[in-house]
Amino acid sequence: MDRTLSDTTAHLLVQGGVQRLYYPAGDRNTLLPAAARREPALRCIAVCHAETAAFAAAAEALLTGQASACCGCGASAVLSLLRGLCEARRSGAPVVALVQRSAADEDGGQMFPAAALLRHVGADCFRAHAPGQVVSSVLAALRTARARRGPAVAELPAAALAAPAEAPALVGDLFPAPSAAACPSGDSLLRLATLVNKAARVTFLCGIGCAGAKQDIVSLARRVQAPIAYTLRAKDVMEGDNPCEVGMAGPMGWGGAPVAVADCDLLIMWGTDFPFEAALPVHTAVVQVDTDAAALGRRVPLALGVHGDVREVARALLPLIRRDRGDEHLCAARCRHRRCVAEMEQPVRAPEGGDSSLHAEYLMRLVSDLAEPDAVFTAESGEPLLWAARYLRTADARRLLGSFRLAADSCALAMALGAKAAFPSRQVIALCHAEGLSRLSGLLRTLRDEHLAVKILVYNRARESEEGSSCPDFAALAQSMGLPAERIDTEEQAGTAVKRWLAQPCPALLDASVEH
Repeated sequence: MDRTLSDTTAHLLVQGGVQRLYYPAGDRNTLLPAAARREPALRCIAVCHAETAAFAAAAEALLTGQASACCGCGASAVLSLLRGLCEARRSGAPVVALVQRSAADEDGGQMFPAAALLRHVGADCFRAHAPGQVVSSVLAALRTARARRGPAVAELPAAALAAPAEAPALVGDLFPAPSAAACPSGDSLLRLATLVNKAARVTFLCGIGCAGAKQDIVSLARRVQAPIAYTLRAKDVMEGDNPCEVGMAGPMGWGGAPVAVADCDLLIMWGTDFPFEAALPVHTAVVQVDTDAAALGRRVPLALGVHGDVREVARALLPLIRRDRGDEHLCAARCRHRRCVAEMEQPVRAPEGGDSSLHAEYLMRLVSDLAEPDAVFTAESGEPLLWAARYLRTADARRLLGSFRLAADSCALAMALGAKAAFPSRQVIALCHAEGLSRLSGLLRTLRDEHLAVKILVYNRARESEEGSSCPDFAALAQSMGLPAERIDTEEQAGTAVKRWLAQPCPALLDASVEH
């Protein structure tokens, strides 16, 4: 069979470091998926629709740090991809989306406004109009996704993709080595050190920008005697092995973090564009450290904005901090944090008699205790994410993924698929609610056919709703597809059921009727 530009496109993805391509099952026989399946180094995974493909690719890119890819066909694919690409943009995931465009996507000579829609969610769009532009458009999308840590789209006409490829494309140095970490000026460091040394009560608020810099931040916090609060996105970065930890800030916040953030003389925001302005202090001096200069001062007026890498700033600041600082603020915050945690722990204790209904808090802590130390959790927006934020322990090498900034629903199972495809040997657990799984129930078949042993936990409400209609029996649905599944209703059932569920070597589902 003669090679076409669709084959060249698949080869370019491999050269760009892409290992998997997610695509809608209905597009199986279109040019791009068909060519990708002929590429030995590229694994192709068919999912229920293009939105799921984009969420799966975003989850893979977040975990691996490498570019991932998804594709779709026609104008409808652009609309379906939007939410997943918006999630990739907000979470900083390098995702390349390939859209095959046909003549039917033009109406009276007017092109479907895909580029305008994609720009609206922050995705760069590169459109090819002729065969000679296909390679350059795909390469531009690959380079842009990696360089800007976000989504990029290549729109490719079907007629051009079917054209013969003259020769293998030579891409050269597709991804040059990243530049050195940004280090702020000496004047900024001296001003920051002066603010810290003058303040009696300093609190750190850490975001996802602290990834890879935890020990440097903790060392500095111990010198400053500062309690460390963290955002939801930084839970799996800053939680555990942290003597200054006081819990999570924000709407899902818990522990001593809310008071520690509000009651201080100086708040230092490390690597976070914290969007919840109501949770930030009004009459307190605030310093923000971030590699994104545009984020500095976006949420609250700053006493100082430091444009630089979190790790580099923390390391450079440490020797400038005086050593004779009092620890009253840190001790008070830690004491308050322990009291708050003790109150939170009440619902997670096993029942001693009386009410044996299954509580979501108890179930989440049970799963947390029995899951593997490097498990990856994906959580649906809403109650599953709330339980994970408060009762899931993410110390060691665990990761927690979700639509933290977009708050998209029905994404947990799609993200779990991408995570498991990228890391087959790691335990992946999807925390879903009934509505989300109902929308993505077709992915159960994908998990089975692709041998992706994702463990699915469904937080199901009482079996009868207020209107009298019964909730779906997801265990029966999974069993009809040949997957191990069971339903639990009481806390007495939960212990052994969770152990059986996690021990399954294949995809498995646990349908839990929980009290809220």
